[in-house]
Amino acid sequence: MAILTVKDLNFTYALGTGPSLSDISFSLDEGDFCVICGATGSGKSTLLKMLKRELTPMGDLTGEICIDGTPVQELDDRTAASSVGFVMQRPEQQLVTDKVWHELAFGLENLGVPTSVIHRRVAEMASYFGIEDWFEKPVDDLSGGQKQLLNLASIMVMQPRILILDEPTSQLDPVAASDFIATVGRLNREMGLTVLIVEHRLEEAIPIANRMMAIEKGRIISFDNPRKVCDTLSTKPDLLLAMPAAVRIYNSFNTGDDCPLTVQEGSRWIRKHFKNDIKALPEEPYTHSDVPALEFDDVWFRYGRNTPDILKGTTLTVYEHEIFCILGGNGSGKTTAVSNAAALLKPYSGKIRVFGKELKDYKGQELYKNCLTLLPQDVQTVFLRNTVKEELEDAKASADMLPYDLTPLLDHHPYDLSGGEQQLLALAKALASRPKLLLLDEPTKGLDSYARNGIVSILKNLRDEGMTLVIVTHDVEFASLIADRCAMFFRGEITSLDTPHTFFAENNFYTTAVNRMTRGFYEKCITVHDAVALARMQEGGA
Repeated sequence: MAILTVKDLNFTYALGTGPSLSDISFSLDEGDFCVICGATGSGKSTLLKMLKRELTPMGDLTGEICIDGTPVQELDDRTAASSVGFVMQRPEQQLVTDKVWHELAFGLENLGVPTSVIHRRVAEMASYFGIEDWFEKPVDDLSGGQKQLLNLASIMVMQPRILILDEPTSQLDPVAASDFIATVGRLNREMGLTVLIVEHRLEEAIPIANRMMAIEKGRIISFDNPRKVCDTLSTKPDLLLAMPAAVRIYNSFNTGDDCPLTVQEGSRWIRKHFKNDIKALPEEPYTHSDVPALEFDDVWFRYGRNTPDILKGTTLTVYEHEIFCILGGNGSGKTTAVSNAAALLKPYSGKIRVFGKELKDYKGQELYKNCLTLLPQDVQTVFLRNTVKEELEDAKASADMLPYDLTPLLDHHPYDLSGGEQQLLALAKALASRPKLLLLDEPTKGLDSYARNGIVSILKNLRDEGMTLVIVTHDVEFASLIADRCAMFFRGEITSLDTPHTFFAENNFYTTAVNRMTRGFYEKCITVHDAVALARMQEGGA
């Protein structure tokens, strides 16, 4: 029997110019794991909010949403609150207490659950999620991955029957993201939990799903098992770009067999159909300007006198006219480093120079006038006006300067945009300032692959025109496409630094799915383009 049924759902936001969802109908059985994919602004997050009654936005809503055959608006408050769990994109938005243990207990306390039952459930959930070691910690001391895991545990302690996740890994490093999705998969398998997840990182999510939904402009264009949906996307290049690397490589050829979904299936498919007489593509040598744009010289930083050091003798040089990507785990010091570079934080030892001049020698607003711009990780902090139009006008930015037209959103409040749309608006404002040095902290967060690839082209053009870019990112595929050099941060220090093909080829976890798929067969193959080019070059290739 269907646990969730949606029939003829239509929705238009208050003051919206057109429907965000149109004729949405589907059902899920208990224990289904459904991945929802679609372009930025296609209606994915709006649909998820409709399924959690307390989060339904204001607007014109028609149609029916039922849980176990009961319309959601007819559920009693206790059932509505506990039966559907919701994990948001930004972990900090969902944490409401000061301690880990209290966060776990908070939902049960609000449901009026007896204290003895709360103690039992909290203890069990803390053990299941491996939270015992940080059970007493303040939530502010947790890493991004720990915060999101705590959010998930705080939902699961209320024993929901349906779990909804809206891009839960968007702010997690690749290892933490993979672990998080694996945990959700375990909950689905071991507890029969029904899962709906919107996720742009589909390498791990699609292989463990049994249902997949593709949404385009507020409409469902495909809903079936993942392999069948992936087969239908060959005529939808913007959606195909979001699919796992194995699917994208497969769609470049006509081999006639089943579409591979996983790294393992992709590896077997490549080895079955292609030779490896030519193991690597010619690699252009790395060259750089002789002029440093950003220099860290033995920089040390901590947030308080009695707190641990975050930057520990950090030393690096970024040269003019290059794109320099910084990767590393949550809490490794990446954001702290770019905040110091932008003079938002001040190191207690060491020197930071921008275009050869120490930060302390920049007076007034001199550093920020056509010299340096920082796009922070929390893009909401750059919004100061009531509409998108006013934000763009303030920044002297155009609504069509990015590979995503913001014109339909001009009358919206920036906070009413989806996470990806907010990211694009903030990026448009940052690019409009035309700085010599642009610092970007997670610029692809919440973006679909089509928009991300468009941004790659724009940022490369800006580099070719003379701009220097330093990018903090968890998106390894984005870094593989855009970087001139990549650096790995670990415990406040740079532990490795190289060109993308060498950097990713030598990593096991901070690498691309293509590299894991082709390792041992091809060399320094890190992008879908690399894999397709090498396959086509082989004698006997398809």
